[in-house]
Amino acid sequence: MVFDAQRATKCFYKFCELCPLPFVNIRSIHHQVIFGTMKEVKVKGASSLCTLGSDGKFNVQESVSTSEDQICSSLSIKVTPELEKKYVHHVYDAIAPHFSSTRFAKWPKVATFLNSLPSGSLVLDAGCGNGKYLGLNPDCFFVGCDISAPLIKICADRGQEVFVADAVNLPYRTGFGDAAISIAVLHHLSTENRRKKAIEELVRVVKKGGLVLITVWAVEQEDKSLVTKWTPLSQKYVEEWIGPGSPHIRSASSLTLKSIPEMEENGFLGDNEKHSKENLTQRFWESMCLTSQSEDNSKDEEKTIMDQQEYFVPWHLPYHRTEVSGASACALASGLAKKDDKKGAVVYNRYYHVFSEGELERLVSDMDNAVIVDRFFDKSNWCVILEKTS
Repeated sequence: MVFDAQRATKCFYKFCELCPLPFVNIRSIHHQVIFGTMKEVKVKGASSLCTLGSDGKFNVQESVSTSEDQICSSLSIKVTPELEKKYVHHVYDAIAPHFSSTRFAKWPKVATFLNSLPSGSLVLDAGCGNGKYLGLNPDCFFVGCDISAPLIKICADRGQEVFVADAVNLPYRTGFGDAAISIAVLHHLSTENRRKKAIEELVRVVKKGGLVLITVWAVEQEDKSLVTKWTPLSQKYVEEWIGPGSPHIRSASSLTLKSIPEMEENGFLGDNEKHSKENLTQRFWESMCLTSQSEDNSKDEEKTIMDQQEYFVPWHLPYHRTEVSGASACALASGLAKKDDKKGAVVYNRYYHVFSEGELERLVSDMDNAVIVDRFFDKSNWCVILEKTS
């Protein structure tokens, strides 16, 4: 990527203001951040403390000037629920190389948004994954972050400017960037407050007049057959994992992951598989705790499917890829993943909250510093573009 020297130097020093750590040379992030020791850095222009832990993840703590009530409220949102740690963070860490190999196509509307930005814009990609959008517009400067250290290492090895950070806890000073994007990230956050906080963070870190593009998976999938491959979380499961306070420990009576059926990945089923499919369907309805068993409940069942928003979406990691990250053996031993010899893969489940129509807009409806300038449905995703107003 070629930059104008003066513009590149300006962007470099802007980034130095953000975090005066040795990780400014982020291409060596796997030495300085992912395996770094505990460090603390005061972020200029923001009342927060950026803490770098031995696990390579940043934690931003509110300063002592913040009121006690605000601290308690903020911490309750920023503390990552166990559901996300287990079925988002750990999973993506384990599947990172294989996941990255499947993520190369750019969505046209995301590309259009990035290419429409003024030359010299500083673009922040929150949840950048393998960095496929970083540098898409050669006239802009990109900085990416993601909660997954293995994915960030893939970006860093490609020479991209990246570091490890949490979407609800972005370690940028207020008004740092000219634009921000969050592509397929918010649906991995398990509470409405955390999803709303992530949006507030995206708006906070851009300048007045800056634009924010957000995309999330939709309930209304264009390919309805995809939904049959997902495992719905029963209401009991949702209440225990995602209820008030997002409990860190599940009760002994709660459903285990093994008891929740995983739908077949393809639609071509043999006789035995068809029989298995019927059993899975029966178990699905049992897990949804449907109380009505009348012959006239077909419409209710259809409505229940449409109302379902919490899912486990399987990721099949081929056996020949399982040792790339070295995490699969531990995942199998802990029960995080299971083998599927028929498919020759280790199966992981990723947590998703799929968004209903209008839900994304409602999350920003009471924000006093941003307005929606565009909204659209694209590739089974709900999308919005926000503009920061103050």
